[in-house]
Amino acid sequence: MATDQYHEPIELLDEKTRDITRVIKSVMEEFEAVDWYNQRMSATKDKEVYEILKHNRDEELEHAAMGIEWLRRQLPELDAELRENLFTKGPIGHHDEEGEADEEGNKSLNIGKPKR
Repeated sequence: MATDQYHEPIELLDEKTRDITRVIKSVMEEFEAVDWYNQRMSATKDKEVYEILKHNRDEELEHAAMGIEWLRRQLPELDAELRENLFTKGPIGHHDEEGEADEEGNKSLNIGKPKR
């Protein structure tokens, strides 16, 4: 078993954590393949080659989406972030990265506070 993907000793990790790592790595690999296919699609002048590459790229997107969905079901925090940030309108970076100021002007990082 490849242990170089873990940052903690594998014997300290439960099976769910190892499965989450497996799926995260798989999603990363799927998106890497998407990037490769996109580059090849951009470079080719042959329409038929382009269509083959597009088909392959789209399958990789499907695989990535399935992995993300599995992760969403396992990680409630990811589920909450996806619900808040996907399929929205307006600027993507709408969160105050610096935190919010209280009545006295003190900044907070909102760690542990529910998002509004």
